[in-house]
Amino acid sequence: MFKLEPIKNMTEEERYRYMQILLKGQVSSESDEIANISNASAIIMACVDKLNWAGFYILKNGELVLGPFQGLPACNRIKVGTGVCGTSVLERKVLRVEDVHKFPGHIACDSASRSELVIPIIKNEKVYGVLDLDSPYEGRFTELEERYMIKFVETLNDYIDWEKLI
Repeated sequence: MFKLEPIKNMTEEERYRYMQILLKGQVSSESDEIANISNASAIIMACVDKLNWAGFYILKNGELVLGPFQGLPACNRIKVGTGVCGTSVLERKVLRVEDVHKFPGHIACDSASRSELVIPIIKNEKVYGVLDLDSPYEGRFTELEERYMIKFVETLNDYIDWEKLI
């Protein structure tokens, strides 16, 4: 059973630690990749404030394809090197963008999005996609979210066989 009551009185960092516990509990007891990353998106949306989108793009045939997410409908496909997600894949690095409207080539899937945090999913030196978080608040993401979302992806890498999704 999923309980959110405990997070009401937690600090932001305590919520992120709790989010890691929730994630590990979900993915350690399920072997289906789609079920796991679907629940991972839901856990993020439940635990992280001020988001309007959280989800995954999976790298298939050299292009990012929309995966499980929480939020409004999104772009189905993103070319590598395009937008924040595609640039994160191309550069193989985390991108924390304070104002997406100032990011060259930003793709506006949801016009309400103002800031973005993208974590590339890299396992055994291979890029499999990205975890993408959007917020309607400019400058929403800090080093704290970046650090915990990197850990979040590392936990997923311990349990997910990304090859099954490409």
